Amino acid sequence: MPGSTLPRDQISPSAAAPPGRTRRELSRPAAFAALAVVFVLFMAASSAPSPLYVVYQQRWGFSATTLTTVFAVYVLGMIAALLVLGALSDHLGRRPVLLSALVLEAVSMTLFLTADDIAVLLAARVVQGIATGAAMTALGAALVDLNPAHAPHRAGVVTGAAPTFGLGLGALGCGILVEYGPHPTRLVYALLLAGLALAAVLLLALPETVRRRPGAARSLQPRLRVAPHLRADLLGLVPILVASWALGGLYLSLGPSVAVGLFGLSSHVVGGLVVTLLTVPASLTALALRTWPTARTLTLGASLLLAGTVVALAGVLEHSLITAALGTLVAGIGFGGSALASFGTLARMAAPSERGELLSVAFVISYLSFSVPAVIAGTAATHTGLHDTFVAYAATVAFLSALALVAQGLRTHRTPRRRVCPQA
Repeated sequence: MPGSTLPRDQISPSAAAPPGRTRRELSRPAAFAALAVVFVLFMAASSAPSPLYVVYQQRWGFSATTLTTVFAVYVLGMIAALLVLGALSDHLGRRPVLLSALVLEAVSMTLFLTADDIAVLLAARVVQGIATGAAMTALGAALVDLNPAHAPHRAGVVTGAAPTFGLGLGALGCGILVEYGPHPTRLVYALLLAGLALAAVLLLALPETVRRRPGAARSLQPRLRVAPHLRADLLGLVPILVASWALGGLYLSLGPSVAVGLFGLSSHVVGGLVVTLLTVPASLTALALRTWPTARTLTLGASLLLAGTVVALAGVLEHSLITAALGTLVAGIGFGGSALASFGTLARMAAPSERGELLSVAFVISYLSFSVPAVIAGTAATHTGLHDTFVAYAATVAFLSALALVAQGLRTHRTPRRRVCPQA
């Protein structure tokens, strides 16, 4: 996915405007902030259905396997979009791709709004996954294009913090609306549609940062490629990527069901809080540790992910809600540190012409880890129960976190000492 970003001094405020008409555009700082808001909105929309899964399950009577399938088809749609549409904004421009993704997202919200059976719900999640995958690569690229010169790593921090913050915001907001608002399976999607309309206004005023160039059709050929000299470093980061995102997938798919089934908490707000306890600390950690060296952040993230998962597991085994909540919070801090350091490391070690391809591979690994284990857990929960499934899943995440610590130790030992730039 080689980029075609224009040098900063060559970006014309009206580069993409039709001849004879001046299009009013946001300033670069305002455009950067707008992109961050749109990023959060997309991720909030993606987690909004999580507290509703229990409601859908009660109304339509489907199993935990079906529940996690609904969750997973979203990720499969996203991965397909990452593979096929990842380089499209390099050819057509950031704004057209983002606006198209926004239209698809609005279609998915409309499907959610009118869903009356599992088939429509599955269709809504697939469309939403495609829209989010298309948006993520274009958003990430546009943030780098507009990154302020005085904070060269700020785009990486936003890319690391926005997904987890948006996931937590969407889950908690939906939980509150379901518990206290009217029309529990409709209101949240109506509000998200209104948010998407406002996002469209912002994106229409976005300055275009790349010139159109040929090769758009050829760029749609799916491919995963990592430059040979980057493969060893990427392989060393795989355990922490898998561990952290697999834990996130468990909480977003089965977290509310665990709160109901294992702890007897029927409040939809609590269902949203289960997700928020993991994701909001993750986003705050990404902001708080943005000036730390990546190696130290990665070690801390893996350590806290391991410790938090073990504590949460102990809470489930002892049937202690406080212990489980504390473990989730600690694991969330580890999740945030791991995501920040992993993607920060990947962004720093790749040249600009290699960065898009490398991040696409990392996103695919992350979101496969986010979905596939969750589907396996849903199938297991149907046959063996939530308790045993959570215990086995958490133990696996803890093992992978320990493996990540070993991999990081080996990587640090083999890497010559050098000055490490802060992440923002």
